[in-house]
Amino acid sequence: LNDKYRRTMAEFDNFRKRTEKEKAAMYEIGAKDIIEKILPVVDNFERGLATIPEDDKATPVAEGMDKIYRQLTKVLEDVGVKEIDACGKEFNPDYHNAVMHVEDEAFGENEVAEVLQKGYTYRDTVVRHSMVKVAN
Repeated sequence: LNDKYRRTMAEFDNFRKRTEKEKAAMYEIGAKDIIEKILPVVDNFERGLATIPEDDKATPVAEGMDKIYRQLTKVLEDVGVKEIDACGKEFNPDYHNAVMHVEDEAFGENEVAEVLQKGYTYRDTVVRHSMVKVAN
C-alpha cells in the first residue's frame, strides 16, 4: 500500500511538471505568432517614415507616425524582441538569409553588405531572419 502511494505521488508529480512545461511552450508559441504578425507593421512604418521628405518631417502627421513607431518598437523591446544587428557583420546562416551576392572590395569575405529586411529575435530564438546582401 505504501509503495502504491509513493508511485501514485511520483506519477502525479511528473504529470504536474509535464503540464507546466507544455503550458510554458504554448505561451512561447503564441507570443512568437503574435510577434510575427506585428513585424510587417513595423516594417511598413519604417518604409513610410523613410519616404517622408526632410521638409515635411516637422508636420504633425510625420511626427505622429514617428511617435507611434517609437512606441511600437519600445513595446516590442520590453517584451523581449530584439533586432538582429547584421550590417557589417560576418554572414551567419543562423541569423541571416542571403538573397543577393555582390563583389565589392570595400567589404571583407562573407560580410553582410546591406540589410534588405531586418531580422528579429525573441528570447534568444530567431523569429525572423535578416534578409541580407552578402559581399565577396
